[in-house]
Amino acid sequence: MTNHPLLEVFGYPTTASSKEAVEHRKHRLCPFGNRVPECTKNSVENPLGVCSIRHDGDPAIICPIRFRQDDLVMSDAAEFFFVPDTRYVTLSEVRLQTKQGYPAGNIDMVLVAFDERGRVTDFGALEVQSVYISGNLSQAFQWFMENPKKRGTETWSGRSPRPDYLSSSRKRLVPQLSYKGHILNQWNKKQAVAIHSRFFDTLPHFDEVPKEEADLVWLVYELGEPENPNQSLQLTKIRSVYTKWSQALRKVQTPEAGDLGTFESHLQSMIDPILTPE
Repeated sequence: MTNHPLLEVFGYPTTASSKEAVEHRKHRLCPFGNRVPECTKNSVENPLGVCSIRHDGDPAIICPIRFRQDDLVMSDAAEFFFVPDTRYVTLSEVRLQTKQGYPAGNIDMVLVAFDERGRVTDFGALEVQSVYISGNLSQAFQWFMENPKKRGTETWSGRSPRPDYLSSSRKRLVPQLSYKGHILNQWNKKQAVAIHSRFFDTLPHFDEVPKEEADLVWLVYELGEPENPNQSLQLTKIRSVYTKWSQALRKVQTPEAGDLGTFESHLQSMIDPILTPE
């Protein structure tokens, strides 16, 4: 295995050499249901087409569109939101407002149930949580795209970007659950969060409740290696964690205190040079 940090580019493993993989790189296409056929990550003109990276041997999903493979997250969320056989449509980037008309952000996806006359009967909100990156991702991407056929299997000698799970929690996940979540919770609407397993493992432990009592579900996914190395990796749900929204919000907002003795030892090491005469 190469230590190249890029795992998937424009929907295919960097080692893939199939006609489909070559065409996607050439035309900068997204196979996972973007709003247009092309990838638009960071830029429409010059997209940074990295779907996932490899860090310490494990994958990390860095693009939210990557979760849309085969509409799996939508069907998994619908199974939580609605009774079986409910008819629904999925809307993307739905604007949410406060009572005063102030913007409260966009919901990644809203699943809207409707009756035989096409009237809205219910809905649920689905947020997709990819991970932020620290380090220079574009350098590795540009290096790979200069010669994908050769460099898909070459060793990367530069500094590898890393998933920044802490910033992803504080800057994206907490605001999603808090600001928008408060509005949805006041409406008694169910919420779902699609998240990669590595990201989920960095979060606090949530107290699980029976599915019928939950108003928030964590849909936890893995990226599995395909049988054919020229195919896209397969998004697979490994867990559904049913929780109460209010309890989950408290957990992610409240840091767990470290060891007091360790902090006091750190303080001691800082004051020793000040108090000790030369």
